[in-house]
Amino acid sequence: MTNATVTYLFDPLCGWCYGATPMLDRLAASGIALDLLPTGLFSGTGARPLDAGFAAHAWDNDQRIERLSGQRFTQAYLDKVLNVRGTLLDSSAATLAISAAGLEDPLRRLSALKAIQHARYVDGRDIVTVDGVADVLTDAGMADAAEMLKAPAEALLAAHRELVGRGRALFQRLHANGVPSLAVIRNEAPRLIGANALFGSYDNLIAHIQAA
Repeated sequence: MTNATVTYLFDPLCGWCYGATPMLDRLAASGIALDLLPTGLFSGTGARPLDAGFAAHAWDNDQRIERLSGQRFTQAYLDKVLNVRGTLLDSSAATLAISAAGLEDPLRRLSALKAIQHARYVDGRDIVTVDGVADVLTDAGMADAAEMLKAPAEALLAAHRELVGRGRALFQRLHANGVPSLAVIRNEAPRLIGANALFGSYDNLIAHIQAA
């Protein structure tokens, strides 16, 4: 693992990314250098209405993710998020929040991502509006990031554009077919690890990383 960085490509509104979080926690706890890069999959032109058809599709996927990962998708999430019409599947605010949390300390990106995911999938909270995400960050002990999110300065917006730009560029370079995706970067050469490795055994994931 010497001189290698593991880069994680994600979107905070991706259920599979939520399912991969326990593996990320184990990687981080092991001391592996993790770099979290959002791809903006569901932000900007990628945002879409959360209609009944998409909600049903998402819930079916979520049940599969829960079986594979053990991550909870609760009734509160079903009732207060998926079954509420007139809302968007839009990760713009959540992605900017993660950039704000990691502006001074990139390690906080993972903490912010986890807080946002838990708020949505377990507590059934709003994470598609700025106010909703700011409340989540404040409750997670990141009031400074919440304030930046509510009144973003140019420095944050520039850092955010750079972060998402790096994520998208790497995603395209790897020819990844979705998120979550993992890449091992050694000597500036990235190697893609299949997302399936995030939903098997931890030893298997480590073997993939070491072989990349």
